[in-house]
Amino acid sequence: MTALNDSALEGRARALGDLILARGWQLALAESCTGGWIAKVITDIPGSSAWFDRGFVTYSNAAKREQLQVPQQTLDAAGAVSRETVQAMVEGVLRNCSADLAAAVSGIAGPGGGTPDKPVGTVWVAWALRGQPVQGECLHLQGDREAVRRQSVARVLEGLQTLLERR
Repeated sequence: MTALNDSALEGRARALGDLILARGWQLALAESCTGGWIAKVITDIPGSSAWFDRGFVTYSNAAKREQLQVPQQTLDAAGAVSRETVQAMVEGVLRNCSADLAAAVSGIAGPGGGTPDKPVGTVWVAWALRGQPVQGECLHLQGDREAVRRQSVARVLEGLQTLLERR
């Protein structure tokens, strides 16, 4: 990933917005550990309402179930920080709006909350185009809480941009 300062995040969001806007599409998000930071970076851009539909901040498991219909069985079996959960989050976003493109993130930003299997810095991200399979990946990020969250924001924006550039 490139530099992660605010200017770099804004540049990445602008480039993503240009790609989405050129297609006449809309983006929607589901955020857990980033707490709306991705939506903030996007909505800091004047005119982003032309391509950004909405964001769901589903920090708790209850919010994931209630807003995105993530199955309780998924949360019980795989946990909130898992491929299965972020995939279900993306699917829930696409079920609950008319956006063409969606992304989700769930992770352990720290300083506590980690386990031997999922240490602090474990973050799952996923994205999909409507009607296409959800793609996801596990990140193992370093740094303090802010660094983990910032890197997560950057990776979601980067992944969305890559998905669109390959299309």
